[in-house]
Amino acid sequence: MRQKIVSSVTMLALLAASTSAWTKTTEVVITVKKSPVKVELPGKAPFTGQRASVDVAILLDTSNSMDGLINQAKSQLWTIVQQFAKAHKNGQTPRLRVALFEYGNTRLPAAEGYLRQVVPLADDLDDLSQALFALSTSGGDEYCGQVIGEAITRLDWSQEPNSYKAIFIAGNEPFTQGPVDFRDACRRAIESGIVVNTIHCGNRAIGAQGQWQQGALLAEGEFFNIDQDRVVVHIKCPQDELILRLNTELNKTYLWYGDADKRRAYRTNQLVQDGNAASAGESVAVGRAVAKSSPVYGNSLRCLVDTFLEDDQILTKVKEEELPDVLKEMTPKKRASYVNEMAAERSQVQKKITALAAAREAYLTRERKHLTDDDGQATLGDAVVAAIAKQLAKSGFETTSAGP
Repeated sequence: MRQKIVSSVTMLALLAASTSAWTKTTEVVITVKKSPVKVELPGKAPFTGQRASVDVAILLDTSNSMDGLINQAKSQLWTIVQQFAKAHKNGQTPRLRVALFEYGNTRLPAAEGYLRQVVPLADDLDDLSQALFALSTSGGDEYCGQVIGEAITRLDWSQEPNSYKAIFIAGNEPFTQGPVDFRDACRRAIESGIVVNTIHCGNRAIGAQGQWQQGALLAEGEFFNIDQDRVVVHIKCPQDELILRLNTELNKTYLWYGDADKRRAYRTNQLVQDGNAASAGESVAVGRAVAKSSPVYGNSLRCLVDTFLEDDQILTKVKEEELPDVLKEMTPKKRASYVNEMAAERSQVQKKITALAAAREAYLTRERKHLTDDDGQATLGDAVVAAIAKQLAKSGFETTSAGP
């Protein structure tokens, strides 16, 4: 006979299995006079969905000394996205949403802690890229505790018990500055299931002394130090030219919908961000193309091809004037056929890019062994990718070694 018994034994069992952001649902069976007692402990329920949620907030110091950090973020965004594309749970890549905050900038109101939410948690990676390339630096006070607290409060973090939720905060001043105690902010984060990874720009010992390491420890994250001024090394690969040509073909498969202004904005921004990536280096443009060939670069509710995969009735719901021009003169049956054609064409292009990306990664691995100017100093992308790989595995994701 199973019954609930509130006793000191039960309380000890509960305390012994205290939960954290990574704790799975646990059953403790206590036998009292041969009568088993089942105690349900709080924690994460087994994953039952198709696509797990991944929510990431990037908090960047944009004070005067951080131009190098911003340049690394621009150069390595798509490398970071590719890391998420390698993750799988239940056979599906996660649904990725990324938010961006800047802090420590004197152009921002002092009354608001010199911080700004630049992009909310969203899956529009082109919008995120646009925001990154628009950042500029200006000296200011850097309030780490306050910006972490704002990220926890303002963002609509996933409530799915199996989601991966993380904050990455990068800067160079002591973690202790500002009116909000970083310890309170980091405890709030982990109590909400959000890990906090801290990235100190500069000497590791100075970062630890400035409490960057303590912040990560409190919120079960990782502590890194990086050289924010290190220029990311770009290696030209034999596959690059063909990947970039395929990216042009990939862009042709997008059927943007919404009012005329939205359709124009979506189409234009995709091309502009291709250009922004190219301006940061050919390898950055290639990395973006590889990321675009993976499911984490999704445009559901913006592109009919992506939306159709989740809602095959979408064509009956979109107003005539919100359809792409190419579909407006077609019959409903022909429209569905055309969307399917674009989906099939995109799939073929993505497969080609994926195969080339795997060969390119093998080439890069070989070439990096010959670099003689590698001083071992990490960059922003190195730190974020290292944390992601470790923490996704801890959250129950499987990862592939290469390609999306």
